[in-house]
Amino acid sequence: MEILSQINELLKSHLGEFGPLIIVGALGLIMILVTIPLMLNQPEDPLKKLQRSNSAPKGNKKEKKERLRNASRNEQLEKFANFLEPKNAEEYTAVQLKLRQAGYQSKDAVRFYHFAQFALGIVGILIGISLVTVFAGDQEFDSTQLLLRVLGPGIAGYFIPKYWITRRVAEREEAIINGFPDTLDLMLVCVEAGQSLDQAIVRVAREMKASYPDIALEFEVVAYEMKAGKERDIVLRDFATRCGVQDVSAFVTVMIQSAAFGTSIAEALRVYADEMRDKRVMRAEEAANKLPTKMTLATMMLTVPPLLVILVGPSAKGIMEFGSQ
Repeated sequence: MEILSQINELLKSHLGEFGPLIIVGALGLIMILVTIPLMLNQPEDPLKKLQRSNSAPKGNKKEKKERLRNASRNEQLEKFANFLEPKNAEEYTAVQLKLRQAGYQSKDAVRFYHFAQFALGIVGILIGISLVTVFAGDQEFDSTQLLLRVLGPGIAGYFIPKYWITRRVAEREEAIINGFPDTLDLMLVCVEAGQSLDQAIVRVAREMKASYPDIALEFEVVAYEMKAGKERDIVLRDFATRCGVQDVSAFVTVMIQSAAFGTSIAEALRVYADEMRDKRVMRAEEAANKLPTKMTLATMMLTVPPLLVILVGPSAKGIMEFGSQ
């Protein structure tokens, strides 16, 4: 620690008061500039090279399809995909589903998510090092304190993207729940006007963008998948999985059962839309009933201390003056 103090004083004398901070920032920038090109220049997987060489004489159809499929993907992230993507298929699918439930539909969403964790973890470690070396001054730390101050910000930075995604999923689910009754009403109007279910979904996706963009985006994905020729049952089940809302899952079950048993879709929509409106009213009443309980604690915290000061203050002052005589 004595050597660090001498280096600190030397940097302050040459570079000013913020000399150590400038040096730490420069070292962190150099580390990032050196690490990222090394990751970008990772050698190609020999197995992929062998597969490409074996499939080349047979024609370029598969290669063209793969190139079209990955045309919108980030090429720089593609170079170190093995580093940023989970090797386990189940883990990759779970992360991808979580990101889609948060509203991130990009093909590179998983890679950006893991890259954000990696980058913020490094930034947190750099902040921890600067806290120990620059802002600590002459204070000495033992090994445990030093480890906590260096790794603590890094761990916090690593988990920030996970916390952000969790918050985004909750907010998006709330938005879908709030907009779902109006969506069903509009779909019921379209179906009763003579449109098919596919046409009603397209119309709902177009009309609900201004008021409820999240549910409109999900219906737009459903419309595109149906136009691509995917089976309706699979499309609707995927729609319920992406939303992650119980009301949507029940709606999908109603639609599948109506199509399977040949019952009227309009009648099923009418009954389910009425139920969704009733549930929205019940949620509003529940929130209104919770409000007095929440206000009680805030009222007590804001009113009881001033009342105690007003009522007990003069008596306490009189006792203090009497005891000083």
